[in-house]
Amino acid sequence: MIRPVETEPIKQLSFIDLQSFEVLFRQYYQMLCSYAIRFVDDGDTAEEIVQDLFYKLWEKRTELQINTSVKSYLFSAVHNRCLKFIEHRNVELKYRNYYLKHESEIDSEPHDTHSVHELQGIIDNTLNSLPERCGRIFRLNRFEGLKYHEIAQKLSISVKTVEANMGKALKLLRKNLKNYVEVA
Repeated sequence: MIRPVETEPIKQLSFIDLQSFEVLFRQYYQMLCSYAIRFVDDGDTAEEIVQDLFYKLWEKRTELQINTSVKSYLFSAVHNRCLKFIEHRNVELKYRNYYLKHESEIDSEPHDTHSVHELQGIIDNTLNSLPERCGRIFRLNRFEGLKYHEIAQKLSISVKTVEANMGKALKLLRKNLKNYVEVA
């Protein structure tokens, strides 16, 4: 039996069946996407945030306790996820700006051939030591210039998976290059 989603507060999603969950999804999906766009200014990102929220809701339905109305819970969850996305984007911009600011300094410094080859060897070894998917994601982003959502579509994975793999690759590169490059 399908319960009316808003008239009866759902305290625990474990009692909800797939059909009721689909009703919940259809009832709120578009509203939540419109709400998310106000924060992230990108339709694809907004949809990814909302889709990921519903995926997590279904996945964790047996554990999740909702102490407010479902509508309030969903909007709060989207709001928090948007803020987290914006924070992540700001960190990326910070590092990108740092690189762009210092790129000219790096390019203008005289390099001896030996240290350039040594540095290239460390980079190559680091990239080759990454798991296959992680290395492929890094190369698609850094060498082919694809955005995270484009990589996710191309590899049929979520943007979150792309972000996680990029984080792993960058962490390992920072670790292996710490004696060569100063990162803020």
